[in-house]
Formats: sequence, C-alpha cells, structure tokens
Amino acid sequence: MSNQVTVYSTDTCPYCTMMKNFLEQNNVAYTEVNVQHDQAAANRLVQTTGQMGVPQTNINGEWVLGFDPNRVSELLNA
Repeated sequence: MSNQVTVYSTDTCPYCTMMKNFLEQNNVAYTEVNVQHDQAAANRLVQTTGQMGVPQTNINGEWVLGFDPNRVSELLNA
C-alpha cells in the first residue's frame, strides 16, 4: 500500500527540516506545501486542523502536529 504523505512547512522551521529528513531517510515519498509562500494553503490548514504551527503532516488522512517520528512511524505502518 502506498502512503499519502503531505508535510506543511515553512522555510525557517527547524522541525520541518527534521520531519522532511526523517521521511527521506526512511524512503517515504511526500508532498511539501510551504505555507510561508502559499497563504491560501496556510488558511486551509488552520481551518482544517485549528493549528497554526508547523510542521503539520498529513498521513493517510491522519494529522501529526510537530516533529513526532514515533507517531509518523505508527501511521506509516498502520
């Protein structure tokens, strides 16, 4: 089964970089949405999750707030 992974990030967020590096090290394909450059995406993200912080990662419809490699691994292996 292929996982659908989207990382919402900004250019200046160290935890966003950690999340993307974690996914890459584990050979997980993902789509990045940079909410610093896409205000409409940023607004949709806040409306969807109620959270303004990044990274926010959507894995198969489940949200992970912040850099939480244990939760990411759980969702990828579910």
